[in-house]
Amino acid sequence: MKIRELTEKERQEIRNLAKTMCANYDRKYGCLPLDGECYMFYGVGYTNTAMCKYFKNSVLPLNPQLEATLNGEDIAERIKKCEICGNEFYTTGNKSKYCKYCAHRVRRRQKNESDRKRRLKADK
Repeated sequence: MKIRELTEKERQEIRNLAKTMCANYDRKYGCLPLDGECYMFYGVGYTNTAMCKYFKNSVLPLNPQLEATLNGEDIAERIKKCEICGNEFYTTGNKSKYCKYCAHRVRRRQKNESDRKRRLKADK
């Protein structure tokens, strides 16, 4: 892993993930295992070297784009444009054509069309 300074956006995303998704974080007491301040707010503030194991293994995968960036992967090839809305989205596979919001609508429409065809065959 390459040591580098984190951008302000990356630091903010790390803080937000730790505050909202980390099971070890309490707003009143901070980091429960450390019995004090969570070092994901301050210790990792400038580099990506001192990450909490729980955060790295359990919380960071909730944001795959941030995880790929911190692991040094090139995410440019993983960002695609949605064919329906045109918004950019991060994909983990190579077959994705839609963002998660449009994918849900497309899947629902395709299922409805399939059900209609099946019902028409059954009526004949």
